[in-house]
Amino acid sequence: MRTDKLKKYLLPNLPYLFIGWACLKLGTAYRLAAGAGFGQKLVGMMGTIGPAFADFAPGLNGFDWLIGIAGAALFRLLLCLRAKNAKQFRRDEEYGSARWGTAKDIAPFVDPVFENNIILTGTEFLTMNTRPKNPANARNLNACVIGSSGSGKTRFWLTPQLLQASAGKHGCSYVVVDPKGGTLDQCGAFLQRQGYEIRVFNSIDFSKSMHYNPLSYIRNEADILKFVDTLIANTSGDGKESDPFWRKAETLLYCALIAYIIFEGAPEDKNMNTLVDMISGMEVRENDENFMNAVDYMFKGLEKRKPDCFAVKQYRKYKLASGKTAKSILISCGSRLAPFDIPQLREIMSYDELGLDRLGDKKTALFFIISDTTPTYNFLVALAFSQMFNLLCERADNVHGGRLPHHVRVLWDEAANTGQVPSLEKTVAVIRSREVSLTLFYQQMAQCKALYDKHAETVLGNMDSMVFLGGRESSTIKEISENWLGKATIYMQTDGRSKGQSESYSLNNQRLGRELMTPAELATMPGDKCIMQLRGLPPFYSPKYDLKQHPNYKYTAEADKKRNAFDLSKLLTRRMDKVDPNEEYAVYEADVPEEPDIDEEILNYDDIDDPDAYP
Repeated sequence: MRTDKLKKYLLPNLPYLFIGWACLKLGTAYRLAAGAGFGQKLVGMMGTIGPAFADFAPGLNGFDWLIGIAGAALFRLLLCLRAKNAKQFRRDEEYGSARWGTAKDIAPFVDPVFENNIILTGTEFLTMNTRPKNPANARNLNACVIGSSGSGKTRFWLTPQLLQASAGKHGCSYVVVDPKGGTLDQCGAFLQRQGYEIRVFNSIDFSKSMHYNPLSYIRNEADILKFVDTLIANTSGDGKESDPFWRKAETLLYCALIAYIIFEGAPEDKNMNTLVDMISGMEVRENDENFMNAVDYMFKGLEKRKPDCFAVKQYRKYKLASGKTAKSILISCGSRLAPFDIPQLREIMSYDELGLDRLGDKKTALFFIISDTTPTYNFLVALAFSQMFNLLCERADNVHGGRLPHHVRVLWDEAANTGQVPSLEKTVAVIRSREVSLTLFYQQMAQCKALYDKHAETVLGNMDSMVFLGGRESSTIKEISENWLGKATIYMQTDGRSKGQSESYSLNNQRLGRELMTPAELATMPGDKCIMQLRGLPPFYSPKYDLKQHPNYKYTAEADKKRNAFDLSKLLTRRMDKVDPNEEYAVYEADVPEEPDIDEEILNYDDIDDPDAYP
């Protein structure tokens, strides 16, 4: 620190010290010169200037020091006036100052301990410490990785991040969207050896999945509104709804039913299955406005006990619809919730094992295995992520003093095919301070714009790291060429030759601007190269990270399938499809009541003490 201050303040002023010393010696020569007037003194200085400069040490005479200080100050003033009036020239930057980054540029952002870094490229790394000693070097850990199919988003970028998992007590947690489950198979066993708790939600094979109940994370009315908004946004299909009335009407009904389940239902009934059953039991008759179904009776009883509760208010607004309109609303709700009628999904949604709110409390790796061909259940990832970000921020603020003990890295592969998180542009801006980061993987930038429309620029603007692994989509490579890379000033040499009676030859040099890489050059970029830009630094044209060079590569399934393959069946609670006659079992007797009808089961939620409730 002291050396830096010396360089900052002493070195720039050394020339003025020398000028001051020279002026002081001139003052000494003038004082020693013979003569009474100024002219005579100047002539006499010819004989005294030599002895004055012969002695290096300055004297203690006040006149000499006055001349020295005045001379140095005058010289400094002249330089300031000249600089102020000088024309501004930027040599070799007339048309742009873009350049490729170097090792010197990235050095202040790299942690000396390799495992404490995020791997950006084969030669560039970023420290996991979001609060470095020099605040100017602070960067968030949000990133966006863009690359077409086959460019290596999983192999060259996502998998190396998991291999950075630290065995120490301060290692970060991971949330990974894993198409087809290849990443879990590759790194699951390694993460377990590093002390990570593995959790899996498998939408391809529900028999190999942990349970996820989104209603178990709802605490208040605000959580209900967020959940309903996310549910509707991710189950509306590819097209936009023509009439917002139906969406708003569905929102009223969902909010009323979920509020009833959360605040009035039994603990074992607080799940999505109950919501689906309630909607299934809501019969509507178009020609009988006074007809009451099971759910109507249920809310009538609740209204007597809690007339001003949130559930009753929302249901009362829904009941303003006529019979025909209400029937259309119920049909729309039934269609939207159709996936939840599938028996396997009903069983998965019956209770929760993922623990989304506690991912930052200890080292955890949560994998969402999705299908890359059938997106039927992919919207569940968006539901979980929407809840997860809110839960982690609330837990950081309310339990851990604003920062989670373990940083949570969300690696969202196939982000374009797993739905959208409402208000992601706001979420991604605030999660950094809670020790949460998000990495989005897209095949092209247009996918982000299709999902988040006018908010896409805000989402990408909060990503301090941008990585391009290759692709040919025109809007993406044009954006990278113009806005990521920019233009550099280059020299162009032209020559000419004319023949005739007298032959002449000319050679001209001129400056012009040129992109660091044109769209055509980006489209033909070698497969082992990538482009990375970190906020505040020039872009880097670097090799992709070689997975086989990672120190922990030997612990992957690719390196040793027999020893390092992850066995998902050992992680999950076993379901006995077949009984092994050679195995001992504990047998318990239990009384199983008969299953009631749907309407009867729904009515059990509430005591209707009105004797006139039933006709």
